[in-house]
Amino acid sequence: MTAGAVLALIVGGAFAVLLVSIADLRDSWRREERSAQVLAMANRLERLIIDMETGQRGFALTGQESYLRPWDAAVAAFPGQAGELERLVAGDPGQRELARRIAAAGISYIDDYSAPLVRAMRAGGGGARDAGTAEGARRVDALRGEFDTLVAAGLSLTRAEQLRSGAAAWRAGAVGVAGLVASVALIGAYSHYLARVVVAPVRRLAGATRRLADGDLRARVPERGAGEIGVLERGFNSMTATLDRQRAELAASRSRIVTSADQARRRIERDLHDGIQQRLVSLVLDVRATQATLPRSPGLTEPLDRLADALGEAVDELREISRGIHPAILSEAGLGPALKALARRSPVPVELDVDVPGRLPEAVEVAAYYVVSEALTNTAKHAEATVVTVRAHVADGRVRLRIADDGAGGATTGAGSGLLGLADRVEALGGTFTVDSPPGQGTTLHAGLPVTEAGRDPGIPASR
Repeated sequence: MTAGAVLALIVGGAFAVLLVSIADLRDSWRREERSAQVLAMANRLERLIIDMETGQRGFALTGQESYLRPWDAAVAAFPGQAGELERLVAGDPGQRELARRIAAAGISYIDDYSAPLVRAMRAGGGGARDAGTAEGARRVDALRGEFDTLVAAGLSLTRAEQLRSGAAAWRAGAVGVAGLVASVALIGAYSHYLARVVVAPVRRLAGATRRLADGDLRARVPERGAGEIGVLERGFNSMTATLDRQRAELAASRSRIVTSADQARRRIERDLHDGIQQRLVSLVLDVRATQATLPRSPGLTEPLDRLADALGEAVDELREISRGIHPAILSEAGLGPALKALARRSPVPVELDVDVPGRLPEAVEVAAYYVVSEALTNTAKHAEATVVTVRAHVADGRVRLRIADDGAGGATTGAGSGLLGLADRVEALGGTFTVDSPPGQGTTLHAGLPVTEAGRDPGIPASR
């Protein structure tokens, strides 16, 4: 049963008891009111009997008709009042019997005693006066006894109804307070339950969602929720796990692409170096050897000189192309010497600060080299700079590069920019790449590449 159903049951039960108690109170009030009416009617009937007795005695003593006016009114009113009394007590057998006896005794008192006595006294019978006084007192005393019994019964009934009303009122109040306390307690418990089972998990989900929006694909939430909350938690964790796995697969794919491209560049560089470059060098040597064996003749010497020079220039151009594809010094000596060679060839003066102990993983060295190479090329082509500062060092398990110039600035990593390719290369290895290039204030590149101990070759000395 849910908390809402329990609360509804408690409130409904409390209201049911309250309604029953209110109904009891109303019944008690009606019975009290009826008892009060019975007592009032009994008092009026008793007053009528007293008025009859007083009137006939006054007339008997004085003979004056004025004493009979109350008697006449009482005689006329008594039957109707007695009938009203019987109606009021119709629901109580005991009181109904008393009312019937009072009505019968009163009517008998009027018909059998009082009315004949008054007629006799009006006719002038003195003996009737004397006999009527004693008989009247006896009859009136008997009626008063009946009235006293009826009044006592009415008072007892009134007290009982008052006690019943008090009990019903107390019960209604107690049930109301108990229902209120139970409702407040249940609402408090339900609120605590909601806070623990619904609000807290939703807040955890909201926090994890914010972390996910900030790029943290490892955000997870405990799967402790029940019902739909548990479904949400499991769905969120499944979604983030899928995104994290896909990101890892994408990063691995990008890294494989970069590595494959670097390996292809190395193969091309090696093929050029070991193939066509060696052949051209061999041709140059053959031409020089042929020049040495032939006699000096202007018709032969000059063409051979031009051929040897052209072949030498082709070798130099091929060597430069090969170095641009993949510098041999990077593979042979490492990042430090390769950066120094870059600095020497740069048309813009370079201030170089390299602190890279030992060899680094090949992919890291290649990426770092091309970051510096592309930055120097862009500076020479676009920046109009007078000096470039290059700093490379290893800290906290990362190769950190900083390339800054004093040129025109305004460089971006937007589409069509060579910097975009550098950013892709660095990020493919799990690194970071940022560009700070306000117009007119030069350009500063920052790159950070993660280094793994397994990627180092401790047998190669540190590069300085």
